[in-house]
Amino acid sequence: MRVEYNNLYTHFVFTVFNRMPLILEKNRQRIEKYMTGIVNNNACHLYAIYANPEHVHCLISRSPGLDEESLATIIAGSSERFINENKLCVGLFQWQQTCSAFSVSKRDIARVCDYIFNQKEHHTKQSYQDEYETFLKFYQQTINKKSK
Repeated sequence: MRVEYNNLYTHFVFTVFNRMPLILEKNRQRIEKYMTGIVNNNACHLYAIYANPEHVHCLISRSPGLDEESLATIIAGSSERFINENKLCVGLFQWQQTCSAFSVSKRDIARVCDYIFNQKEHHTKQSYQDEYETFLKFYQQTINKKSK
């Protein structure tokens, strides 16, 4: 059945292979714009994106015709090719084979966008590793509460 209307908001986190800080500040906006284009070209809408040196956050309202895994695969594959073809990092650029995808309610969109746009400041106070562990603990608690 075709879904005509949807509210499918997903906060994706893509991590550079081995968490290497390969995304340089001078190339950050170019990579963000390219990833935005990938999202838009797949009938989705990107609300916020920020490319940190070793990971990228983005909030996407995705098309009901694409599940998270399919969209993540498209974004990762296309952006990897773009970064390598344009030599936007030293050596071969690769994403990890997995990413994270967290559902976001409509009422939390502004808060998540602020969080993503403030990544540079955020990571002066918290490392990516600590941030990632915080996400996992929060979402694991949510899953455990539902299963009880």
